[in-house]
Amino acid sequence: MAPSRGALLAVTTAAAASVALVGCDGSGTEHGNGPETSRAASAPSPTPSPTRSYPLSKTPRTIPAVREHTPAHGPGWKPGKDSGVVIADGSGKLADEGKLLAGELKIHYRGEVAARAGDVELALTPKASGGPESYTLRTADGRVRISGPGEAGVFYGTRTLKQSVRADGSMPEGEVRDRPGKPQRGLNLDIARKHYTASWIEDRMREMADLKLNQLGLHFSDDQAFRIESDSHPEVVSPDHLTKKQVRHILALAGRLHIQVVPEIDSPGHLGAVLRAHPDLQLHNVSGVASTGSLDISEPGAAKLIDELLGEYAELFGGTYWHLGGDEYRALMASNPAASYPQLQRAAVAKYGSAAGIADLATGWLNDRADVVRKHGKQPKAWNDGQFRDSEVRADKDIEVEYWTGKEYGARSPEEYLREGRKVLNLNDEFMYYVLGQPNAFVYPTGKRIYELWTPLVLRGTTPVPARYSDQILGGRFAVWGDFPNAQTAAQVADGIRMPLRATAQKLWVPGKPKLSYAKFQSLAKEIDAG
Repeated sequence: MAPSRGALLAVTTAAAASVALVGCDGSGTEHGNGPETSRAASAPSPTPSPTRSYPLSKTPRTIPAVREHTPAHGPGWKPGKDSGVVIADGSGKLADEGKLLAGELKIHYRGEVAARAGDVELALTPKASGGPESYTLRTADGRVRISGPGEAGVFYGTRTLKQSVRADGSMPEGEVRDRPGKPQRGLNLDIARKHYTASWIEDRMREMADLKLNQLGLHFSDDQAFRIESDSHPEVVSPDHLTKKQVRHILALAGRLHIQVVPEIDSPGHLGAVLRAHPDLQLHNVSGVASTGSLDISEPGAAKLIDELLGEYAELFGGTYWHLGGDEYRALMASNPAASYPQLQRAAVAKYGSAAGIADLATGWLNDRADVVRKHGKQPKAWNDGQFRDSEVRADKDIEVEYWTGKEYGARSPEEYLREGRKVLNLNDEFMYYVLGQPNAFVYPTGKRIYELWTPLVLRGTTPVPARYSDQILGGRFAVWGDFPNAQTAAQVADGIRMPLRATAQKLWVPGKPKLSYAKFQSLAKEIDAG
């Protein structure tokens, strides 16, 4: 739908007056965050228009901040009694986004009809520049038009409009052009150690969507419990669990909110709940002592059991990603793994040759499981400390490295993975780990610390990796772990992660140092939440 002459004049006026944007310089170094101070143009002002009596608009106040805003003279837009959400011709796929926004703003939803004064129009523009999560939000002539090449981008534009209205009652005149700094942005939930209801998870997803977060990790199997109904192996499922019907409801909501759910069954460690039902597959050391949560991967039945579970849940979850775990296999944490677990050493030599060790057997296990999930159309992920430096067998190069620690056995510096050309996701336990009960020197992370000190380049500790690796860092997830599940109620967890999640969203969407002080950022969050 072509803009009216008045709308074009307003944008021309704004472009001549000022523009606010952020990004990266030619060297790839991150800089800026949120809209910078508007720069006055030296060109003479164009012929005054009817909107000229209004002051130049300010940048909309949102979390995360918008990347670029061109202000204009005009009243902006606010929802009125006759306002509605409409869908541009040929953009019917945006009906769900339109209905959601109309309900949130308490205005009408009118479907695929022409926009009129007071309306919000949603439009797919496949030939527009920018990625599928980019969007343009244009406010002029008493209406708003949100467009983008993909449904996700238009949806994020509706989040910007919603937040601006909640913070200030209106959307400022002018044009927003926005896009994410990183493609993967999210929250990781340990639902194995601590059971959360389906409704609690769905509430977190709605919160995530408003923050333009697009990935929810679900760690649903560990030593303590196995939390999703199973048809292939019902014997492993814990009493408190999600039914498949509930999971499908979660996934349907995730689809409408443009969130990818990343399921995780960790193996060959962290399998205590599964092994209680299959004690014959429990790993024991040379003295006959059970290795907590560890699968004996020299046993032929081990792969069959895990692959049946992977196949069942890969079909349930659909989606793009699967997390294989791979961390903290206790056989490799022994002072002399080969002497402590001779059956694993024999299996390694038999499969990979006389120079092989247990790390090779574990890496082969990881690669084999990656093959299983690839056959279901999944992109495999694994924890960094399950991908070893000195093993003869190397982890497949396409397995995305989820970097959380430099402390565990097998962990390496982030740069080692990056130098190998691997893609990495940031879950730095220094900033991004909310561990219930705060064991092992963990402390609950604060939004302030993430906002002021963390960036996607800070993969380990507090020191960033060189900016030349920025394109290999896919983004990050803030992670909640339930080591002591009763240390906090579900409501306390939701409250405790509120500001850290907002800070994470800001730093993943807009590169560089934020413009607002943390105090002002926190105040804005309160205004949006209360609006």
